[in-house]
Amino acid sequence: MITPSLTAAVEAIMREASERAILPRYRSLSAGEIDAKAPDDLVTVADKESEALLTDHLSWLLPQARVVGEEAVFAEPSILEQLKDGLCWIVDPLDGTNNFAGGNPPFGILVALTDGGETLGGWILDCLTGRFCHAAKGAGAWIDGQRVIAMPSGEAPPIAGISLLFLDQARRERMREQIAPHYRLVDIPRCAAEQYPRLVLGANDVSLFERTLPWDHAAGALFLNEAGGHCARPDGSPYRVDEWERTGLIGASSRKLFDDLAERLAALD
Repeated sequence: MITPSLTAAVEAIMREASERAILPRYRSLSAGEIDAKAPDDLVTVADKESEALLTDHLSWLLPQARVVGEEAVFAEPSILEQLKDGLCWIVDPLDGTNNFAGGNPPFGILVALTDGGETLGGWILDCLTGRFCHAAKGAGAWIDGQRVIAMPSGEAPPIAGISLLFLDQARRERMREQIAPHYRLVDIPRCAAEQYPRLVLGANDVSLFERTLPWDHAAGALFLNEAGGHCARPDGSPYRVDEWERTGLIGASSRKLFDDLAERLAALD
């Protein structure tokens, strides 16, 4: 299913969306081109136009696959049900919208192809640098045409990008008291298209996510696992896109780093 020709076609579509809908508006958005979907959750005209282009082109590329886009789901949440059965494209048309709207990097595009809740392929484009990551189930992970293997930073304590944005206050405090001292915490990029490559390239050792929506994590989780890292739920169960209501996801550049963080989280609960 995930052939080199399919990957080349998906890459071309993603680059077109970046060049036509996103980059021309970087640092040139007017106030009227930015809306708030929720507190601290923005959407711009670039998100909408990128999703329209991606939806149209991906539908033509693989007509038997439905398209589940972030902005389409915001308008009609029942679209998520399509992820439970059959082929689906999952599209994050502009990952890191808050960064983009503020005129700051990083931001990117995420696309995944799934079947019955399982991710078959994932593609990640950094719009500003042009870095292109992709993975296919059982076939490895690649960055700009070169196969990659996840590598830990080698630092002690390990480097952690831990998102506390969607935790309640009590759990946030327990995390700070009982988890944080075991790691060197770094700022999160607020962009999965950047966070997952960091785990493969040795910039971060572990990441912890609370909210695990499919468009944020389908492509990246597959990419990390195919690179030889480990991404799964804290209880060890695999990440599936048809379980969008579940919370909690660990990404790590090695299985040992994953197990260490998972064990500490279990003790926290």
